[in-house]
Amino acid sequence: MITIPESDLVVHPLCLGGNVFGWSADESASHAVLDAYFAHGGNFIDTADVYSEWKEGNSGGDSEKIIGTWMKARGNRDKVVIATKVAKFSKRPGLSATNILAACEESLNRLQSDYIDLYYSHEDDAKVPMEETLGAYAQLIAQGKVRNIAASNFTAARLAQALRFSAENSLPSYIAVQDQYNLMAREPFESETAPVLLENSISCLPFFGLARGFLTGKYRPGITIESVRAAGVSDYLNEKGYGVIEALDLIAKNHNASIAAVALGWLRSNPAVSAPIASARTVEQLNEIIQVVELSATEVETLNAIS
Repeated sequence: MITIPESDLVVHPLCLGGNVFGWSADESASHAVLDAYFAHGGNFIDTADVYSEWKEGNSGGDSEKIIGTWMKARGNRDKVVIATKVAKFSKRPGLSATNILAACEESLNRLQSDYIDLYYSHEDDAKVPMEETLGAYAQLIAQGKVRNIAASNFTAARLAQALRFSAENSLPSYIAVQDQYNLMAREPFESETAPVLLENSISCLPFFGLARGFLTGKYRPGITIESVRAAGVSDYLNEKGYGVIEALDLIAKNHNASIAAVALGWLRSNPAVSAPIASARTVEQLNEIIQVVELSATEVETLNAIS
């Protein structure tokens, strides 16, 4: 277990992504994945109010509802750390105080919980003054409805500005950042965001840690994959991408681990990262990502060079 910097959140080194719950995994399959994750000692689950509004027939909040019914059935709310988000749901857009307060209540109802452990601004909202947004979070924290706040999809400049504003005005501060970061997408995180995180002693919980599934190794030359995410990996199906997979293959064999576990291990080797996020539609996929692999400096450098 690790402690997320600047917080009292003690979590498993893999944060289980809930974006597939209610999308490519129905409630029964989702509960099976959650059970398997919990059985492995996992306790950190990431979701959002907007998941999975994009699926035909869904209305949003689907992932939160599934996680809520699972926690209710298992009676384990006090044993898990729940992260959810506000700002991108079409019914609750933006970071106005009114919207944040209403969205939080709705998320709590869907999760069947009295509190949220980590509440993200899912994207920046430059139209709303920072004082208003952070003031709303201050109210929720004072009420015990939110324990910590974090930011997602912020530019490095806006993140730095928000952190300064919090410090100068005695307002709650973002204790973590969620951004895209993986072996196939290293910028602008490494050159822009990571320095801000290290300067402020906070960390990143990267999403798309497996590059939409490409870094599981299932995408190979001449192989066609049927997946709702297949179109998202088209940019990686080239000499560089297959070179990364080949390097991961060799390292995975040395550790008797899956390629996915090694790719997530590379993320953890970055001092600006705490727990990467990865999702699983099935228990078999969960078993591929749950192993925590510690890479040697040489292995990290090999992957840095090839990617």
